[in-house]
Amino acid sequence: MGEARSGPGAGPGPREAPEPEEDEAAAPGSARGGRAGPRGGIRVLKRNVKRNGSRSCLNRSRFGSRERDWLKEDVGRGCMYVYGRDSAATASSDLRLVLCTVDTPASEICDGEGRKNLFLQLHGDLVRRLEPTEKPLQIVYDYLAGLGFDDPVRMQEEAANSDLSCMIRFYSEKPCQVEQLDRILLSGVYNVRKGKTQLHKWAERLVILCGTCLIVSSVKDSHTGKMHILPLVGGKVEEMKRRQYTLAFTSAGAQAQTYHVSFETLAECQRWHRRASTVVSMRLSMVDLSCYSLEEVPEHLFYSQDIIYLNLRHNFMRSSGAGSLDSLCSRFSQLKSLNLSHNRLGEFPVSLCEISTLTELNISCNGLRYLPSQIGKLLNLQTFWLDGNFLTSLPEELGSLQQLSCLGLSFNNFCELPAICEKLVILDKLALAGNLLETLDLAVLNRMSHIKSVDLRLNNLKRAAADTLEGNKSVTYMDLRDNQMTDLDLSSLGSLEQLHCERNKLKELTLSGFSLRALYAHSNCLTAVNIYPVPGQLTRLELSHNQLQCVPDWACEAKKLEVLDVSYNLLVELPLRILSSLSLRKLMVGHNRLQSLPSLLEHIPLEVLDLQHNLLTKLPETLFVKALNLRYLNASANSLESLPSACTGEESLSMLQQLYLTNNNLTDQCIPVLVGHPRLRILHLANNNLQTFPASKLSKLEHLEELNLSGNKLKTIPTTVANCKLLHTLVAHSNEISIFPEILHLPRIQFVDLSCNELTEILIPEALPGALQELDLSGNTNLVLEHKTLDIFSHITTLKIDAKPSLTADSALTSTFWSHGVAEMAGQRNKLCVSSLALGSFAEGVEAVYGMFDGDKNEELPRLLQCTMADVLLEEVQQSDTMFMSNTFLVSHRKLGMAGQKLGSSAVLCYIRHDVADPASSFSLTVANVGTCQAVLCRSGKPLPLCKVFSLEQCSEEAKRVKEQKAIITEDNKVNGVTCCTRMLGCTYLHPWILPKPHVNSIPLTVQDELLLLGNKALWEHLSYTEAVSAVRHLHDPLAAAKKLCTLAQSYGCQDNVGAMVVCLNISEDSCTCEMHGLTLPGPGGFSSTTTKPTTPSSSSGIASEFSSELSASEVSSEVGSTASDEHNAVGLDGSLLPRQERRCSLHPVPSSSIFQRQPSSATFSSNQSDNGLDSDDEQPVEGVMTNGSKVEVEVDIHCCKGKDLEFEPPAAEYSSSAPGPEDDSGLVLIIRRQNSVNSNTVRRWVKEKCELQKSLSTCCLYGKKLSNGSIVPLEESLNLIEVATEAPKKKTGYFAAPSQMEPEDQFVVPPDLEEEVKEQMKQHQENGADQEKKEEHAASLPEEFDTAL
Repeated sequence: MGEARSGPGAGPGPREAPEPEEDEAAAPGSARGGRAGPRGGIRVLKRNVKRNGSRSCLNRSRFGSRERDWLKEDVGRGCMYVYGRDSAATASSDLRLVLCTVDTPASEICDGEGRKNLFLQLHGDLVRRLEPTEKPLQIVYDYLAGLGFDDPVRMQEEAANSDLSCMIRFYSEKPCQVEQLDRILLSGVYNVRKGKTQLHKWAERLVILCGTCLIVSSVKDSHTGKMHILPLVGGKVEEMKRRQYTLAFTSAGAQAQTYHVSFETLAECQRWHRRASTVVSMRLSMVDLSCYSLEEVPEHLFYSQDIIYLNLRHNFMRSSGAGSLDSLCSRFSQLKSLNLSHNRLGEFPVSLCEISTLTELNISCNGLRYLPSQIGKLLNLQTFWLDGNFLTSLPEELGSLQQLSCLGLSFNNFCELPAICEKLVILDKLALAGNLLETLDLAVLNRMSHIKSVDLRLNNLKRAAADTLEGNKSVTYMDLRDNQMTDLDLSSLGSLEQLHCERNKLKELTLSGFSLRALYAHSNCLTAVNIYPVPGQLTRLELSHNQLQCVPDWACEAKKLEVLDVSYNLLVELPLRILSSLSLRKLMVGHNRLQSLPSLLEHIPLEVLDLQHNLLTKLPETLFVKALNLRYLNASANSLESLPSACTGEESLSMLQQLYLTNNNLTDQCIPVLVGHPRLRILHLANNNLQTFPASKLSKLEHLEELNLSGNKLKTIPTTVANCKLLHTLVAHSNEISIFPEILHLPRIQFVDLSCNELTEILIPEALPGALQELDLSGNTNLVLEHKTLDIFSHITTLKIDAKPSLTADSALTSTFWSHGVAEMAGQRNKLCVSSLALGSFAEGVEAVYGMFDGDKNEELPRLLQCTMADVLLEEVQQSDTMFMSNTFLVSHRKLGMAGQKLGSSAVLCYIRHDVADPASSFSLTVANVGTCQAVLCRSGKPLPLCKVFSLEQCSEEAKRVKEQKAIITEDNKVNGVTCCTRMLGCTYLHPWILPKPHVNSIPLTVQDELLLLGNKALWEHLSYTEAVSAVRHLHDPLAAAKKLCTLAQSYGCQDNVGAMVVCLNISEDSCTCEMHGLTLPGPGGFSSTTTKPTTPSSSSGIASEFSSELSASEVSSEVGSTASDEHNAVGLDGSLLPRQERRCSLHPVPSSSIFQRQPSSATFSSNQSDNGLDSDDEQPVEGVMTNGSKVEVEVDIHCCKGKDLEFEPPAAEYSSSAPGPEDDSGLVLIIRRQNSVNSNTVRRWVKEKCELQKSLSTCCLYGKKLSNGSIVPLEESLNLIEVATEAPKKKTGYFAAPSQMEPEDQFVVPPDLEEEVKEQMKQHQENGADQEKKEEHAASLPEEFDTAL
């Protein structure tokens, strides 16, 4: 960070900044300009910036237009904020805005401000002094480039944002917090009395508490001369009762001394008491000064001569000078342990080699490239940590450290095993993880006969070489995880007890079984594992995620094997010797191809059995009888139709506590068998064929705590559920339950999920159980809760009910294209750390945004991202068409502020929109993600992954990057022991190892795209992409689909937070929103998606256009007068536009016919009857008539006639507004005649609110008051709608828009006095049938008419 390197914006030297404008210049008394340096100039603008509630976040400071113009001239220019001392005592920060260039050094900025130094703070943590030659603005730009910003102009804008101060901040004075100062040093002048008796008098003295000692000066205000030292370790500190605010400090030992110190205030007395109590409670003389941004050792610390352990980790200690590391060797004579890791030393301090008493030295992560030869002087050194440096070799002098027993060389640049380790005869552990070794030389390892433990994780090992057949009898532990080995033969290691070789590419593994106790070899490509002799001491064998077709024979003979995991293999049978083993306690054989299990003949000690995802149709009949110790059984995702009996007699001895049988073919007949397991605590029977749950059986499961019956066909939950007094979780979504179960009387009930059922009412007691935290009633369409019921539920933490449907134009239009459902379950954790974002109607167009955020163990960041990320996306879309998604993540990362310094979150964001360059194109999907949240697209029934998992285990590129940046990856595969993710939002203190730059993927959506699935890490760990898609593809309700995914994950073993989102896509031809000759199909929910504007008449007017429509009775009513269906969720509502030939979307190739299908039964026609939309006899606008210049748009019903002989329905059928007609789609014809007066070729989106629409003349009557009979036109004979519909003048192109009515009661009814005219018009159609048929044939050949499918 400190080195200036060429980066974005680097260019010629800076110019002198112009003078600021008078109205926007610096505050009175501030500097108007800085001193121009030899290569350019800087400008300092002083601002008194008010805080916006946070102590570290400030409002953006504004500067003049001349300054902005100066910045725009060169991207190498920029501005940076310089803060004064950030102290809690100051009301506002002394903030300066400095304009400079990337070549401006820190010394020039300091001269311009009249300061000596400039300090840099990263992520609100450590503060270091910048060197005079360092270039602050270049540091900022390099930091932004490291985050992921590519555009120099955008980096210039980001650098000017004050929110960036939570990640990178400059100070003109070094900030110090009071809490840190107290831990380093407490001092003051107080009244002091020596001794326990009253003989000594009180006197004012300077008192200092530093390190492990209390220091009292002999003279008032004296910092020099004789100082009285009182060691406190092992002593005591007490409050004096006779004197207020007084403490008695006593040292340890037989000749203990006591000093009484009297303070002026209670707060001061308590500060000293807390700090002194910490010191006296220590058993050893240890001083912890880590993470204090120290550059030198505090002077008064040298009075503590008894210090044994000194921790200076995460500071900026200097190697030379006053108070530097050079002074440690001469001042601390008893020092044994010294921690100097993460101090940016660059070179090994040679002076440390003079501390002969050192037994432990940690100098990790300091950028060391070599060790000095003087290291051989540390003859007493026993533990030496050198991890996270750039070492490639070790000096020969290191071999003289004969007491060295632990040497840490992980995450350096070694290419081979250091030969010097052969001389370190006491060394028993060789830690070389994260280096560059490519070959494991067993011959070299054999010469190190003293080495017992070898850690070679995360190297580049490809093979193990052995030049001789000599065996190794010393190595007992070897870790070879995360390498690139294809075969491994360690049969020469006869004493090997434990081997880790996970996540390699092994196809064959050969070991010695003499001493083997544990083998971890999952996530490879193993087809054979050879161990000879039979491992008689083997207790744990993990071979999951391989390609084994059978269990090795030697595993069946291992007499002490307790844990066997062979899941995710290709097993077709399970040996009887394995299942009947007398030592096996845990057997994991899930995700194989087992069709049956062997029958048990003897009693077995098996406690855990996992059989999920096999092909089992039944379980062994004697399973529960012989496996009496079985406590956990998971047989989910099989084809079970029945369960074996649990007992042979009257009393059951079953110890089964957890039973997972989700996703099988079980029926009601299996329920009586469950009674044989009276100790059941967790029962999952989701997604089976249950229709009833007998009440008598449920009452006997008294120990039940968690019950999952979702995805069945249950109509009720038995009332005997009240007998399950321990029940805390009931999940019964996606059933047919109509009666609310009696569960609110249970004292421990916490979580109830009855979503997606058929509940109509809820009978609740007067007082709800105090433990109830979440009640999910969403998806019950007929459920209406009274205000009284809602008041009773008000104390519940989470209550989920359906919101009232929105009738806005945006939501109605987009509901045709996509709909979503979200499910989030906390599992066995106390809090939910998963949040989701779902906006089906985004911005002002037909767009949508969906997101999922997983904070792992924190809930703050997912909720912040849920609230802010959509707004950030909207801003970024307006700024950039290419980098908007990446910038959305980076800006959201910045906006997390102080919360994002220590906390992090995975995220996935999906954005659906039209191409900006071509609004008539099909929809495109842009997906971005960081961390482990993923999105999967279902295309043609198959999963299409859209994301990249950024974790150390699943992304080798990221693991390599983190290694090169010298992060410490712990044995549990976490960066610095914090997280397995390498890219996250937040966790800024782990920069540059953890980055917020997302993986971005953009694809066009097609007709074959059915679903979009979003989920967090827990979901995708337990469900494959294929299974997730196949599990929900057939479901029409996205909420039920999301619920099912979460339920499956929990039944498959997930105990963590799990979140799922299912977006049902309808991106098909009938969902297109492109333009076709001005013809507009109505949008869903009663709104037209577009309106038309008048244009010049067509030159080919007068030619009739006829559209034939095959109309199913299940889609739209054929009765005269029907204008809208009572079903709000009518199948296939068409909100599309018929596209013009000259403007096509990718979903609409040029068709060969003019046939189109239609659903809505109302339309809008053009008429030139009036210029102002007023009838000749009326002074008020006609209801349903929209005026636009000389055009009149009338909402009328389009009558569908059967065959060529148009028949007229009887009046009773006419007035039935929504009764469907007979299902006969052969010969239904829709005839539309168009006028001369208008050629509607232009369309616009209808996305404004109702109030805005009313301002337009063309829409002023659309939302007008409807007549009492439901008609949208007056009852007068002033406007013959049937005549308009059938006898209007003809033209080549016309206007067609069919907005459905807003409310079901707004139906078109033919008045009685118009019935005769209606009949007359229908007869005219019948008489002119032959002419109409000819015109249809002629219209079919016209190129302007296109096909539009439902």
